[in-house]
Amino acid sequence: GIRLAPKEDLNIPVLFMPDAMTMYKAEVVVHVMKENGENWTYDVSAESNKDLNRNVSLAENGGIRGILWRYPVRGIPEAPPQKLVVVRCQARQRVEQRVKLLLIGVVPDATDTRKSDMADTDKSSNIEEVQVTDGFSETVEFLYELQYQSNEIRSQLESLIGMHLVEKEWDTESEIVTLIFNVVFAPNKPMRNEATLIVQWATGGVWKFPMLFIATEPEVDDIINIVAVGLNKESIVGFKLTSQTR
Repeated sequence: GIRLAPKEDLNIPVLFMPDAMTMYKAEVVVHVMKENGENWTYDVSAESNKDLNRNVSLAENGGIRGILWRYPVRGIPEAPPQKLVVVRCQARQRVEQRVKLLLIGVVPDATDTRKSDMADTDKSSNIEEVQVTDGFSETVEFLYELQYQSNEIRSQLESLIGMHLVEKEWDTESEIVTLIFNVVFAPNKPMRNEATLIVQWATGGVWKFPMLFIATEPEVDDIINIVAVGLNKESIVGFKLTSQTR
């Protein structure tokens, strides 16, 4: 019973309050009819386009009584912010660190056909698909990706960081999945940059783990001693510098 003037806007609020870490689906349907109750004249036959038949309501006299706009809604729950993970290494060194992450709220009953819906999401080349099969019969799929705050930080860190999933375990009673990553950090200069590890369950849940990568000052390469040959006279020492990049 909402009346709209020509070119008037209508805001439709949608509230999402998930009770499980899985994707939810809904559809907002807007049904528009003429205010004077008249129908649109159009011949809708059995051979008409199926989408047309689905998006109109027919009157008894054969005209179109109403037009429907359908807006699919997908609700993807996101876990609260997780604890900061810090990876520290001295510049020009290499550190290999095990990182344990807990995914809370993974419900076994949610592993249904909604997996296929995630296939349409945008996947970049550095997203890995992980099949967790330890300890239970169902195959639980996760996607994970390390996201950076800017393209500049990505260019600095992407070649210096490596992540690989080495262990996984699902406790069905507590609804917690434990993922253990092997993180390799090999900085070439002092830095302090942040990134976010995004873990997404194939059925829709998302967990975000902030990460901080710190590279401290490197060790001193050498000590250069310059011996003075006399007052007000120059002393020269030569040494070589080798660039590690082009």
